[in-house]
Amino acid sequence: MLPVRSNFSRVGMEKKSASSIFWEGVALILTFDCLIGQDIPPDHGMRNVSQLGNGVVGILAETVNMWERRAPLTPSHCARLVLRGGRSTSGVNRIIVQPSTKRIHHDAQYEDAGCEISDDLSECGLIIGIKQPTLEMILPDRAYAFFSHTHKAQKENMPLLDKILQERVSLFDYELIVDDDGKRLIAFGKFAGRAGLIDFLHGLGRRYLSLGYSTPFLSLGQSHMYPSLAAAKAAVIAVGEEIATFGLPSGILPIIFVFTGSGNVSQGAQEIFKLLPHSFVDAEKLPEISAGKSLSPHYQSTRRAFQLYGCVITSRHMVSPKDPSKCFDKDDYYAHPEHYNPVFHERIAPYASAIVNCMYWERRFPRLLSTEQLQQLMKNGCPLVGICDITCDIGGSIEFVNKSTSIERPFFRYDPSTNLYHDDMEGNGVICLAVDILPTEFSREASQHFGDILSRFVTSLASTKGLLELPSHLRRACIAYSGKLTPLYEYIPRMRKTMIEMSPATANSLPDKKYTHLVSLSGHLFDKFLINEALDIIETAGGSFHLVKCDVGQSIDDMSYSELEVGADETATLDKIIDSLTSIANAHRGDPNATEISLKIGRVSERRIDDSMDKVGPKVLILGAGRVCRPAAEFLSSYRNIDINGCNDYNTDQVHVIVASLYQKDAEETIDGIKNATAAQLDVSDIGSLSNLVSQVEVVVSLLPASFHAAIARVCIELKKHLVTASYVDDSMSKLEQAAQGAGVTILCEMGLDPGIDHMLSMKMIDEAHAQKGEIKAFTSFCGGLPSPAAANNPLAYKFSWSPAGAIRAGRNPAVYKFLGEIIHVDGSKLYESAKRIRLPELPAFALEHLPNRNSLMYGDLYGISKEASTVYRSTLRYEGFSEIMAILAKIGFFDATNHPLLEETNRPTYRTFLSELLNVNDISPPNTKVNGEESRGHDDEVISRLMMLGHCKEKELAVKILKTIKFLGLHEETEIPKECTSALSVISQRMEQRMSYGHDEQDMVLLHHEVEVEYPDGRPAEKHQATLLEFGKSENGRSTTAMALTVGVPAAIGALLLLQNKVQRKGVIRPLEPEIYIPALEILEASGIKLIERVET
Repeated sequence: MLPVRSNFSRVGMEKKSASSIFWEGVALILTFDCLIGQDIPPDHGMRNVSQLGNGVVGILAETVNMWERRAPLTPSHCARLVLRGGRSTSGVNRIIVQPSTKRIHHDAQYEDAGCEISDDLSECGLIIGIKQPTLEMILPDRAYAFFSHTHKAQKENMPLLDKILQERVSLFDYELIVDDDGKRLIAFGKFAGRAGLIDFLHGLGRRYLSLGYSTPFLSLGQSHMYPSLAAAKAAVIAVGEEIATFGLPSGILPIIFVFTGSGNVSQGAQEIFKLLPHSFVDAEKLPEISAGKSLSPHYQSTRRAFQLYGCVITSRHMVSPKDPSKCFDKDDYYAHPEHYNPVFHERIAPYASAIVNCMYWERRFPRLLSTEQLQQLMKNGCPLVGICDITCDIGGSIEFVNKSTSIERPFFRYDPSTNLYHDDMEGNGVICLAVDILPTEFSREASQHFGDILSRFVTSLASTKGLLELPSHLRRACIAYSGKLTPLYEYIPRMRKTMIEMSPATANSLPDKKYTHLVSLSGHLFDKFLINEALDIIETAGGSFHLVKCDVGQSIDDMSYSELEVGADETATLDKIIDSLTSIANAHRGDPNATEISLKIGRVSERRIDDSMDKVGPKVLILGAGRVCRPAAEFLSSYRNIDINGCNDYNTDQVHVIVASLYQKDAEETIDGIKNATAAQLDVSDIGSLSNLVSQVEVVVSLLPASFHAAIARVCIELKKHLVTASYVDDSMSKLEQAAQGAGVTILCEMGLDPGIDHMLSMKMIDEAHAQKGEIKAFTSFCGGLPSPAAANNPLAYKFSWSPAGAIRAGRNPAVYKFLGEIIHVDGSKLYESAKRIRLPELPAFALEHLPNRNSLMYGDLYGISKEASTVYRSTLRYEGFSEIMAILAKIGFFDATNHPLLEETNRPTYRTFLSELLNVNDISPPNTKVNGEESRGHDDEVISRLMMLGHCKEKELAVKILKTIKFLGLHEETEIPKECTSALSVISQRMEQRMSYGHDEQDMVLLHHEVEVEYPDGRPAEKHQATLLEFGKSENGRSTTAMALTVGVPAAIGALLLLQNKVQRKGVIRPLEPEIYIPALEILEASGIKLIERVET
């Protein structure tokens, strides 16, 4: 959670009066009582090398983000602290600053202020920063102060809290430094709003230009481009003067900015907006403004207009009571949002040019704007140009803002007509800004503002050895003291123990209790520490609780919401707990300004003791136990937060994976060490057993050979279960299309690497080009599974992770493709000879070649580009020289699959004898015969001579290369050929499997590269769109995972995940060619660590 979010205020929320501090006082008394009861001496925690209270302050180098340039104290603050007269006056006698080359204030400035510059902060008793430090930066027995985001048990920061407790550290959190009225005393104020709106205006100018309108906004830069906030404001004022003088084009009028929220962030954004010529209007006037009815004749000019409109909306504008007889009531809305319908999309959004989102939002509230609502709005001609989401609440109140952006790339474009996301400004849709670190763009002013306040607290924190010596606002902000949670924060372990992140589960999460209540609590649960009281009430009465949902307020003004499943063995005990909780909720009901907590009681559920065999979560069946299965199982079993539409009967947020194989041992080895996974023995030819297992799961993933898929698919269709495979759609699968549609079942095929990721990348590039009115002139695809450069250590520079015989057969398949409008056919016997050299600009060190891969023409049809593309070509990648050697081995006869007479004889030939037979010679001299003390070259020379005489090699250099390959494979050795080898193909396959397999520590590599050439009929320059995937095999904890297994298994697992989430609406036998599949799949793929590089050349 970022500090900037701490200023988001829920719209219209009142500040608490002095009378509201009653419970705060109770909590404070409890703190004193507990501390006194523990008899904490002043030097508690000062064991060994403790430096607490020694007056030495350390300033951390910020590491969390490359743009983070803020500092908790500026050099001027440090100078005042150090030079004020030493410890006796200020409490600070030394300040040590970790060096940083990106901090807004240079190291030399801190030195000039009397600070020391050193990476070593071991002499410091107090260490301060802005964001969370890395775990390695936590030193034992010190005090730290920063935004820790741990006091609400935020899961992602619990490792940091564990480290703090382990190292006996005292932790002070800036977010918790509040006055007696609960108002935060230290924060980054309005800087997020200021920077966010300036950045948005900068992008707005570019967006309007792409739409054909030149505006003064185009001259405005981003916030970080200005040396100061004053300079940035001056630039905005200059833009405003130009608008006031020359006006804005009538085609984009009226320009209406809608601001959500009224807190500091919204005020900061409005502060910048007010530098432009403007008028603020009430929400009820928006239809009138949009229609131009209220504009004076001057502003109704057909050519220009000279001001913008602003509108600040609150929650009453966003929702309406479902009961038409009732009026909007804010307190009722916060307590019971289910009683209200969203109306923002009807009453506000249709008139907005820009939405500046500054409000705090929780999942229990209606969204401000959903994807479906936006799609309908744009169909109706809504003038919305952009979203400035300063909250950066991903997938939150504005649903289609599904990713954060960065300072260097602050915008993306969402096209609701195609549901596609783009990184450019041109084309249909709305631009979206969602930068999550905005205050750092004004690092100098933000640091000065922050340090002005923090410097007043540093003196106490640096010189105090005991917690009770600190003023009350600092005591309340201490989460841990000397490695122990302070009493106010002892609820954190209890929350961690029971918290899950999904919606409330129905019964059975408290198996030891017979009766349960679902209790909803909302209010200032954490900042007022009321969560402690609630949990104490439950446990003191002999009950237990399960925290099934928790939405935490992101500022001191925001309320939090929790749902607890409270359990007890007797209804009387449960009633007592509910009565006590109700007493908290009703404590100040007579004073509307003092409402601290609201309570909602759900129905009582009685649990029978024998109801213990419940579902542990959604189940996925993986068929197979090869290398590919483990990455798929690991991905699914570790993926969390799955929202399964229509299914709310799971009491866990994790997928349970069943891996089934013909041999139980293989399945057990596949899932070894994977949580939430079960091994099963299954013969898929036994339809009864297969049906029994399929009936117990939601989705089946078949990673078996393609020949099994049709039978498996028929079972899935009968039982109405979805299926995912990584194999091509063949005739047997195509015939199941109608049956699958009729059953409402999705059979998602070709969801691997090739086919799979290649499909998804291709369609993403093609759809994006089409969305920009471009025409595809050429589509080329290169893909290969290769050894990593370090493992490419044989003459062929290739190694096998599967059957060499299968790979050789694949290399004998005919191919067809289109090149510059001409259809090119390649005979299978000439395939290796058709290989061509290729160099990829992104990977200049790779010497590669490509050879055509079967029927490329069908992909022109699949991708919908057959009529427009003059080139459609798909190929297989190998290291350069591979095909040349394979072509010669084929000519020698090593790839002949027919039984060879010599191999049918009772007396087994040696490899050397068989080589002689293929080269049509009586015999080849034994190798390395010594003549006069020197090794004979007779063997080598005879092979080279014969290769050239038979016409296999025209140049001796190539013949020498073939000889090296023969010798590497041992095809010249005086060793008998095994009886199972009956053909030349089986001989060389057996040798390749022995000599060309991956070693224990060797890695493979997957390389996929697409190129799409796009032309634009309107005269824009032609573009070449490129996408590249490069993945290497991995070795962790003594277990190796190949790149091929990752890039096949993980996409298949992602397909299952999307089906679990009900993200795939199409039924029948399908490929991943639609945006509903490839957009989320590629995003999840990248999030899982498989990186995709895209770029455009003109």
